Formats: sequence, C-alpha cells, structure tokens
Amino acid sequence: MCKRSKTAGSSAARSRENSPEENRMSAAQHSYLRSLRSRQYRVTAIRILIFVLFLALWETSVRLGWIDGFIFSSPSRVAKTFLSMWQDGSIFRHVGITLAETLISFGCVVVLGIGAAILLWYNTELSEILEPYLVVLNSLPKSALAPLLIVWLGANMKSIIVAGMSVAIFGSILNLYTGFNDTDPDKIKLIYTLQGTRRDVLTKVILPGTVPLLISVMKVNIGLCLVGVVIGEFIGARQGLGYLIIYGSQVFTQ
Repeated sequence: MCKRSKTAGSSAARSRENSPEENRMSAAQHSYLRSLRSRQYRVTAIRILIFVLFLALWETSVRLGWIDGFIFSSPSRVAKTFLSMWQDGSIFRHVGITLAETLISFGCVVVLGIGAAILLWYNTELSEILEPYLVVLNSLPKSALAPLLIVWLGANMKSIIVAGMSVAIFGSILNLYTGFNDTDPDKIKLIYTLQGTRRDVLTKVILPGTVPLLISVMKVNIGLCLVGVVIGEFIGARQGLGYLIIYGSQVFTQ
C-alpha cells in the first residue's frame, strides 16, 4: 500500500510539474494560430485596398481628363450599365451562357486530358509517336483557330465549346503525361516487387501521387477555357460575354 501510494503521489507530482509546460505549449499554439489569422486578414485587407485604389485612380483619371472617358469608360459608367442590364435581366442571360460553355469545355478538357495522358502512359510507343504533334498543336495560336472552327462547325454553341477546349486540352495532356512519368520510380518498383500489375501502379501510385498536379492543371485550365470561349464568342455568337465585348467596342456604349 505504501509503495502504491508513493507511486501515485510521484505520478501526481509529475503531472503537476508537466501541466505548466503543457499550458505554455497551448498558449504558444494559440498565439501561432492568432498570428496566422491576423496574417490572413491583413492579406485580404491589402487585396481589397489595392482593388479599391485601382477603381479610385481609374475614376479620378477620367474625371480629371487624364484619360479619355469615351475610350476607357469609368467605374461609375460601368456600374450604371451593369445596373441597367441587371434590371432588364440581360446580364444574367449572357453570363449564364458563357458560364455554361466554359464549364462544359472545362469538363471535357479534364476528362479527355486525364484519359489521353493515361493512354500515353500505358503505351510508350504511342506517346513517342504523338508527342511532337501534341507539342505543335499546343503551340498553335488558338485565336487563329477560332475562325476555322466557326467555318467547320458553324456559328453555334458547339463550335464555341470546341474553341474553349482547344486552348487547354493539348497543354493539359502534356503536363499530366509529364507528371505521370515523374512519379517516384522506387514506389513503382515496390508495386512490381509485390507482384503488382501496371494497373496497380496507375491506381495505387500514379493517380494518387499526381493529385496536386491535377488540381494545379485544373486551376489553369478553367481560365484558359474561359479565354477560348470568349474568343469563340467574339467571332460567331449572338449571346455571351464575348458578344457583349465586341458589341460594346463597335458601338462605343458606355
């Protein structure tokens, strides 16, 4: 009993001795989290401040005559036009059409890009044959392809979606295929050592290991698809944000 009481007493003493250190660690963690939140708030505030200063400089430059308001417009005129289009509902139609075309082209790029990269990774000979053609197609000026797509497919949504895909698809395939080949070879050897198949390498190593790359490529592709869609709307659309830009530049609406 005495030994047990001594052991319990020493354990309690040790816990009392460690509690201040644990408290200090907890306080340090709280301080670190507060510093992270403060930094995030500061970054957000500076971003908003830069945007506000840009709008203020733009508006001031027009009002003081530093730049031509007829050519460059101004934030106040843009706001008035936006409110008028909001009231008649036209802005929702144009934005909705451009958004739908962008999302459809983006989804096609993701599916086709991953599928083509997997196919090239599976078949090394095929990848060696097609790689120079993919590089050439990726380097083509996509704005020059848009008129051809309109002629080939007609002035419709399908051609605009293809125009959006053409901007991102080839670069997506090349980046993903390069990422597949850059996977750690030791992990691949381990799968083969454990009697795994090439399919196991793909599903257990390649795809999980390239998730960050896939997300990064998707972030770039959504913007590229929007650019391609707007380029297509410049040429062969009667609705969408690209059509509004061309219409506004032709009639100089402010």
